[in-house]
Amino acid sequence: MDTQLFFTFLVAITLLTMTPGVDTMVTIRNSARGGWKDGFTTSLGICSGLFLHATVSALGISVILLQSAYAFSALKLVGAGYLIWLGLNSLYSIYAGRGMFSVPETAGQQFELKRSLREGFLSNALNPKTALFYMAFLPQFIDPQGSALWQSLMLAGIHFVIAMLWQCLLALGVNRARLWLQRPSVSRVFNGITGTVLLLLGGRLALSD
Repeated sequence: MDTQLFFTFLVAITLLTMTPGVDTMVTIRNSARGGWKDGFTTSLGICSGLFLHATVSALGISVILLQSAYAFSALKLVGAGYLIWLGLNSLYSIYAGRGMFSVPETAGQQFELKRSLREGFLSNALNPKTALFYMAFLPQFIDPQGSALWQSLMLAGIHFVIAMLWQCLLALGVNRARLWLQRPSVSRVFNGITGTVLLLLGGRLALSD
């Protein structure tokens, strides 16, 4: 890949990463729940899903999703259902009177490594828009003379670094606001906003063509 093409990829993927979406909301939600450790681990799970999409794109499996309405609809509904579940969980915490910071992080009851990794990975892996984006976007930067799989993984690695940096900055920002977010009224509002946004994102994904 020549320098100009690489720069184009770098700018495009950076702007994509910084555009608010599902990954951003899940990172913010979990950072508010368990501090920067939760946000970092969630981001690690999210960014790990990029390699799955890169592999799928390189192997051409995404073509099946493009050509099969049933396969795409099934994946889309699973992803939408997961987002809706996360949103409902946030809204339920308001009803249950459970603030995001009701238990100190040092007590070790808010941050769970496996849970954060799982939530981050699934939110990315079950997002068909990411799969379709990789299918349409990555081939423009792949040299047909080389290995499509290796080049796709390399580009996903660049995306991984950029996304990790951005999402960890978000996690640190939310963590710095923990004292303010500890207020019950603020916590309820935050739960309500993140839960509603996740529900809207899940509903939009489920109803999209």
